[in-house]
Amino acid sequence: MPLNSSSIPHLEALRSPLQPPTFGNQITVLSIDGGGIRGIIPGTILAFLESELQKLDGADARLADYFDVISGTSTGGLVTAMLAAPNDQNRPLFAAKDINDFYLENCPKIFPQDESPFASAGKLITSLRGPKYDGKFLHSIIKEKLGDKRLHQTLTNIVIPTFDIKRLQPTIFSSYQVKSNPSTDALLSDICIGTSAAPTYLPAHYFETKDPSGKVRGFNLIDGGVAANNPTLVAMGEVSKGNHSEES
Repeated sequence: MPLNSSSIPHLEALRSPLQPPTFGNQITVLSIDGGGIRGIIPGTILAFLESELQKLDGADARLADYFDVISGTSTGGLVTAMLAAPNDQNRPLFAAKDINDFYLENCPKIFPQDESPFASAGKLITSLRGPKYDGKFLHSIIKEKLGDKRLHQTLTNIVIPTFDIKRLQPTIFSSYQVKSNPSTDALLSDICIGTSAAPTYLPAHYFETKDPSGKVRGFNLIDGGVAANNPTLVAMGEVSKGNHSEES
């Protein structure tokens, strides 16, 4: 579904044109659940799907070319951004086959295991003191991979739910909302770190955005699964609101 950004000049100049629905009036939605390292499971399925599409349409075919909306929560939000973020040639930054390599290479560093004999005894104390992992490596690798790409730049519509622990309410980062709420035009890296911040495992993520008027908005985000464990319903809601706003 095309996103009309003409009402926001700085988005009009930057965003790549989004394609109309792939199959007439039907909206195609790809929904990716969370689950930490279990992101390898959807990664495997998506790599197979993309390889089959490449047999039909060539080696350059990517999932973002076929889905009008990609939605993901927690680690699924990270996969969503990886599939939809553009590279310098305005093509997807990652192929689906790259996702599992990312997890297999980086998860041991994101979730390091303490093999010392005192590890078990210290788990309870650690859980009471704060999150089990500091998230520093996760933050650095996501920022390195996604760079300065923002929500409005994705190659297809995306929907990523998070939960703001200061406001005590869900915050949804959506291509359908960014034109009317430019304060949500955050870095994809910040959105991914926020939606992946599982309570007790990783710290909440704070960052700020600034809208065209200069107004600053702060976000204090944790795992999107707290707000919406099923990203499919969130995506359907965003599509419905997007349709309604276009009709009105």
